[in-house]
Amino acid sequence: MSTREYMLGNVAIARGIVEGGAQVISGYPGTPSSEIIDTLSRMDERNFYVEWSVNEKVAMEVAAGAAWAGVRSVVTMKHVGLNVAADPLMTLAYTGVKGGMVIIVADDPSCHSSQNEQDSRKYAEFSLVPCLDPSTIQEAKDMIPYAFKLSEKFEIPVIFRPTTRISHGKSDVKPGEIVKNRPPAHFEKLIDRWVMLPKNARVRHTHLLSIQDSITKELEDSLWNELTLSNGSKIGIIASGIASVYTKEAIQNLGIDVSFLKISTYPVPQGLIKKMLKHADTVLVIEELEPVVEDRVKIIANDVGSDTRIIGKTGDLVSRNGELNVELCENAIANAFGIQDKSKPANIATENIADSKMDVGNVVNIELPLRPPAMCPGCSHRAVYHSMKKVFGNDAVYPSDIGCYTLGVQSGTVETTLCMGSSITLASGIYHAGESRPICCSIGDSTFFHTGMNGLMNAVYNKANITVTILDNRVTAMTGHQPNPGMGMTATGEPTVEISIEKLCRGLGAEFVEVVDAYNRKATEETFKRAKEYEGTSVVIAEQACVINARRLGIKHKPYVVDVEKCTGCKQCVKFGCPAIEFDAKGKHSKITALCTGCGVCAQICKFDAISIFEVGK
Repeated sequence: MSTREYMLGNVAIARGIVEGGAQVISGYPGTPSSEIIDTLSRMDERNFYVEWSVNEKVAMEVAAGAAWAGVRSVVTMKHVGLNVAADPLMTLAYTGVKGGMVIIVADDPSCHSSQNEQDSRKYAEFSLVPCLDPSTIQEAKDMIPYAFKLSEKFEIPVIFRPTTRISHGKSDVKPGEIVKNRPPAHFEKLIDRWVMLPKNARVRHTHLLSIQDSITKELEDSLWNELTLSNGSKIGIIASGIASVYTKEAIQNLGIDVSFLKISTYPVPQGLIKKMLKHADTVLVIEELEPVVEDRVKIIANDVGSDTRIIGKTGDLVSRNGELNVELCENAIANAFGIQDKSKPANIATENIADSKMDVGNVVNIELPLRPPAMCPGCSHRAVYHSMKKVFGNDAVYPSDIGCYTLGVQSGTVETTLCMGSSITLASGIYHAGESRPICCSIGDSTFFHTGMNGLMNAVYNKANITVTILDNRVTAMTGHQPNPGMGMTATGEPTVEISIEKLCRGLGAEFVEVVDAYNRKATEETFKRAKEYEGTSVVIAEQACVINARRLGIKHKPYVVDVEKCTGCKQCVKFGCPAIEFDAKGKHSKITALCTGCGVCAQICKFDAISIFEVGK
C-alpha cells in the first residue's frame, strides 16, 4: 500500500493496532490517549472487540485475559492510569502472556491535561517489561505490529509510550498491510503460570530475569535505535523518543558535527551505547522528564571503565520537568559544548505574519490577559456548585475529583483534587481526623464508576459524616464524551443495561440518597439542606445531560434574554460565572450572548425577574 494519509497521532496508533491484528482492545478514557479507542469503536467494519472499561485496572485485566487465551490484545490509558493498573501489571510481568499484548500508556509532559507528569519508562524498569518510545507518528504506527511480535516472541506484555506531542500531533503517514490471520481463542490451563501462588511466583520471577538479556539484544538489533558516528568530532549526543527529533533539528540548526544515537527502546541498546562511549569524550543525553537513559548510560560507562563525561539532567543542562522543543535542545547543546549563539530560524508567529505580507518590523507584542479555564455555558456542574456553596457556606470543606467539574475551582467548591475517585475517601479521612466543619465532596458519574464506588462503600461502612455529590452528566465529558455504564450504551454504540447510580448507592449501603435536577436551583438547595442535616453519609445525585453532548443528540432549549428595563445592574447573574452572561458597562446592565444554551439557571438567580426565555417578535 503506497497511499499516504494525513493522520492524528492516535488515529495512526489505532491503524497500527488494526494492522497488528489485535482482537481485543480495552481502555479507560484519559487525555492524551482517548482517541485511540474512539477511532476503533467508530470503525464500520470491525473484526475485533473493543470496550471502554470502568477503570484502567479492569481494562488491563480484560486485555490480559484475552492474551492468556492466545489472541492479540491492547489496553490503553494515560500515564496516571497506569498507577491504577500497576497491581495487575507487576504480576502480569511474571505470568507473561500467550497472545501478543501491548499496554499503551500516553505520557503528558508539561501536564497539559493531567495532575502530574510522571515518566512511564520508570514503570517499565520497575516491572522489567520492555518499552517502546516512538519519536514520530509514522514510527508510532509502525511500532505497534512490531510490539505484538516482540510480545509473542518472549511471551511478555510490551509497554508502548507515546507522549502528548505524538498522540495529538498530525503527520503524513504511510499505512501498512493488515494482518489477516487471526488465531482462534484457546485458554490453556497452565496452573503454574496463571495461578501466582508464592511457589509459582518465585519460579516465574526467575524466568522473567532470565529473558532480560535476550530482550535487550532483540531491541538493540531493531529498527528503532540508530547510531551515527562522526569521523571528526569527539562530541556525542544521545536522545530518546520524540526528543530525538528535536535534537536532530537542533544539531542541524547549530551546524555542528557530532556523533548521534537515537534510542526508542527499553531496555536501552547497550552495545550501541558502548560504541558511543568508546568514540566520544563527552556525551550529552537529551530526554524528556526523568534521566532514565542518562542513568543507564552512566551505569554502562562504569561497567566498562569508560572515562567519558556524561551530562544531561546532571548539571541542569536538560530540564527534568516539562516538554522539550527544538529551542531548548539547541540551548542544551550550546551550553554543554560552549557553542556561540547563532542566528535562529524565524519563529512560527513571525513566519505567519510574513506570510500575510505584513511589515514584521511594525509588529507590536501584546500581552494578552490571563483567561482561566471555565466550564461551558449552561454546564449543570456550575449550577450545582452554586447551590452547594449557598447551603454549605464558605467555611465548609469541599474535596473534589478528576473531571471537567474540577474547573469549578473558580467557584470555591473544589478544594482537593488528588486522583480518580479520591474525593470521597479524602472527605472520609478529613472527617475521621476530627474536622468539625461540614464536608461536601463532589465526583462525576464516570469517576464514580471508575473508583468512587469503593470510596462510598467505605464511607458508609465506617460512618463518615459527609455529603457526597455525584455530578451525573451522563457521559465521560472531560476526555471527549465517551460512554459509561450509566448511559445504556457501549463504546461501539450498542444498547446495553443502564446502571442506576441511585440503586448502586443504595446497594453500597447509603440510606440517604436523593436525586435532583441540577438545573432546578430551589430543589437542589432544599436537597442539600436535608443532606447537610443528615447524620452519616448522605448522597445527592445531581442529574442533567452534558450541554455539548445534549446538543449533539439534538436536545436544545430556547435561549434567555435580559430585560434591560428591569435589570438593576446588581451583577448577581454575572457572578454566577456563565460565559454566556456579560455586563454592558456602557448600558449598565447584564446581557446574554449567543453562547446561551437555555439552562435557565440565571433566571432563577435574578431577584428582579429581569431574565426570561427569548421569544421571537418580543
